[in-house]
Amino acid sequence: MPGLTDMEQAALMLSLRASAQAVLWSLPFAIALGWLLGTKRFPGHALLNAVVHLPLVLPPVVLGYLLLLLLGRNGPLGAVLLEWFGIRIAFSTEAVVIACAVVGFPLLVRAIRQSAEAIDPRYASAARSLGASEPRIFLAVTLPLMAPGILTGVTLAFARAVGEFGATITLAGNMPGRTQTLPLALYTVSQSPGGDMAALRLCLLSLALAGAALLLSEALSRHTAPHEVRPA
Repeated sequence: MPGLTDMEQAALMLSLRASAQAVLWSLPFAIALGWLLGTKRFPGHALLNAVVHLPLVLPPVVLGYLLLLLLGRNGPLGAVLLEWFGIRIAFSTEAVVIACAVVGFPLLVRAIRQSAEAIDPRYASAARSLGASEPRIFLAVTLPLMAPGILTGVTLAFARAVGEFGATITLAGNMPGRTQTLPLALYTVSQSPGGDMAALRLCLLSLALAGAALLLSEALSRHTAPHEVRPA
């Protein structure tokens, strides 16, 4: 990419790749949780909703430290993965994906939940009266109506993941070519003598990515918004 060094290009590509993977792996769980929180009421609903949205209010470094305690080589999950499968999560490229997924997940769930809450329940009732099964109702009626929220959530979660810093540097470290994402590269060059121009380039690139994601989210939300048609 013109104007970027090899390190900066590697950081950009890692950010884009890790963010895309994070959203892709998170999406099925986010759809299930968004639908559950948006259409059902059950004991523990408020608690589950609070836990899902906790990463939105926790400082990212705290979130990364908690993930490190869980997934580090001596953590309850990290130790099992290392001993049984030889998989080390902390300070790896996979850790970048996990950090991106965790910070973006609440935005993904929130957008889907709001879309699910807006669905008129009479659509599902009409489908049941025609003999449709619950799985078919979800796939043919509910899921398409949640599409605006899903698309909005995907773009917002992706943008949040691209800009993630605190959880990533705590869980994955800052290793060029391996775990150094765009924000970490910006931090590195800003601390280096003569790195002002490189920092400015990465800052402008980050602004462009974030702005494009927000504009895309707004455009998708408007384009896929269902018409106000009510079943009889």
